[in-house]
Amino acid sequence: MKFIVCVKQVPDTSGKVAVKADGTMDRSSMAAITNPDDRNAVEAALTLKDQHPEARVVVISMGPPPAAGMLRELLAMGCDEAVLISGREFGGSDTFATSQIIAAAIAHLGLDEEDVIFCGRQAIDGDTAQVGPQIAEKLGLPQVTYAADIRKEGRTLTVRRMLEDGYMNIQVSTPCLITCIKELNTPRYMTVKGILECDQKPYRVLDYAALKDEPLIEPDTIGLKGSPTNVYKSFSPPVKGAGVLLEGSPKEAVAQLFAALEKQHMI
Repeated sequence: MKFIVCVKQVPDTSGKVAVKADGTMDRSSMAAITNPDDRNAVEAALTLKDQHPEARVVVISMGPPPAAGMLRELLAMGCDEAVLISGREFGGSDTFATSQIIAAAIAHLGLDEEDVIFCGRQAIDGDTAQVGPQIAEKLGLPQVTYAADIRKEGRTLTVRRMLEDGYMNIQVSTPCLITCIKELNTPRYMTVKGILECDQKPYRVLDYAALKDEPLIEPDTIGLKGSPTNVYKSFSPPVKGAGVLLEGSPKEAVAQLFAALEKQHMI
């Protein structure tokens, strides 16, 4: 039994977003982190592994070679194996092409009847929430998104799915795909033992040559050529002006507000 977790290395957008002259994001000048929602997906897999010690947690990511550092950290958290999908042929992929490549890699690894694929709800650099559901569609798997609680009994998962105005309880059979939200759990930290042992755990790279024979991999469905969408421009939104805090009683605050609006000739 495997719990496969799809993760992405993203720019740290908590600081200033660097933008090139052509309007695209300058990722090389920004610190890289593990996508926050993907860390919740990793924790979901590790939690189920705690309940099912016979299971293996395989973390998989598509990206350039430096993403190996992120995968090592996830191995130190407790994951059992890491797979990096990396190759120039995959560069420029949008969500459609990315999901095509990751689905092919998962098919290459093989899916057993009790396996579960975990993804984060969305990545903070794109915010599309498309890759996870697209992977499920391309592998022909049932999916449940926005998981706020997950329980497994045999081949059945009971998932509490968050909605805008409440929750929905869904039962789904494995193999399946689940996307996780931050409300699901609190990701654990790396351990000293995990850090010392992470380099001894299986780590491999799947390039184009390793995946080219998979049915989902075709030159016109991957990379920039296989991407029906592309980013026209990235930019930092204008900084908002500082707000004004009105002090005093509600009546005094209302009087201050009216005075400020009158001064601006808004009323």
